[in-house]
Amino acid sequence: MNTRSNEKGLIHGPASLIAALLLTSGCAGKPPEQPTMEETRAEVQTHIASGTLTDDRGRFREIFCTVLEDHGRELPDYRSCEEALRTTGPEIGATGEAVPLGRTAADYLVLAVPGLGWNCISEWLDLTNSVSDHLAQFGYDLRLVPVDGLSSTSNNAAMIRDYVAGLPAEDAERRLILIGYSKGTPDILTALVEHPLLAERVDAVISLAGAVGGSPLSKDATQAKANMLTVVPGSRCEEEHGDNDAVKSLRPDVRQAWLAANPLPSNINYYSAITFPEPDRISWVLKNSHLVLGETDIRNDTQLVIFDQFVPGSKVVAIVNADHWAIAVPLARSHPIVGGTLVNRNDYPREAFFEALLRYVEADLSAD
Repeated sequence: MNTRSNEKGLIHGPASLIAALLLTSGCAGKPPEQPTMEETRAEVQTHIASGTLTDDRGRFREIFCTVLEDHGRELPDYRSCEEALRTTGPEIGATGEAVPLGRTAADYLVLAVPGLGWNCISEWLDLTNSVSDHLAQFGYDLRLVPVDGLSSTSNNAAMIRDYVAGLPAEDAERRLILIGYSKGTPDILTALVEHPLLAERVDAVISLAGAVGGSPLSKDATQAKANMLTVVPGSRCEEEHGDNDAVKSLRPDVRQAWLAANPLPSNINYYSAITFPEPDRISWVLKNSHLVLGETDIRNDTQLVIFDQFVPGSKVVAIVNADHWAIAVPLARSHPIVGGTLVNRNDYPREAFFEALLRYVEADLSAD
């Protein structure tokens, strides 16, 4: 379906409160020795400068800061630019050029792909389409691609292909920008490799807290636990639909083997926005998963190690000071009691952030 009603879960789906409690129910052992901030900064800088990535955080910061300064205080969950982004070392790409804030000059169709469990709990989340409504003021057309919250990347890749193939005639020739959140990113990457005709229509892929290299949390999780989401009141996912293989798709060995065997299409520009929260920006309910995952690497967003979020060959646009939910799931807005207790660090200026992302990508594509 291609209707605005589908945007209720817009970009805010996968790592729900219930899914996280099911999939990360283990207890953390003794906290590992943590690297110093200086060591972390050095490793992040080395990773970005490895030759496969391009650092353009400086220019994105200019755009995001301009959006926040110009009209960010009018939008929900305002935070200053310095609070919203993390600095892990020198950022390359700043130009000092003016940032246009008018309507988009392009006609991109922006398609967002959520991840694990989104259609199971979207009714409970009771989310609004505030991001798409905000972006529409500037001419950006952002829509949700309905995928199966309990299925594998290959299953959902076919759903992405079919959704694009089924677009109405007025959208048939529009170029595409795809945004993947969490498991939505490997779903997109798989779709581009397995369905070349789809890849021909895509100009850009934006990975937002993307599970590119998988999550170590999935190694001890089971699909049976994920399938408990089918009994959530209002759940719109059923075990018999799809291939029931979502958790396996997130295992690091699966994802990394796939990346090694599947070069990404070279006609597409790739962008990575990495979530890496300060300790005081992690919601209470996610602190345990932060520590459990920390037994692998404490540099994580509570669901993903930060070094597993980079898309190979991408431009790195931001290191975001938000946990895995806060960047995309405005749970506290629709559930204030939960937001004041369990998910107490869920505020993030998402509307401004997505506006800045699309302004940045549009400008970068026009410069090619």
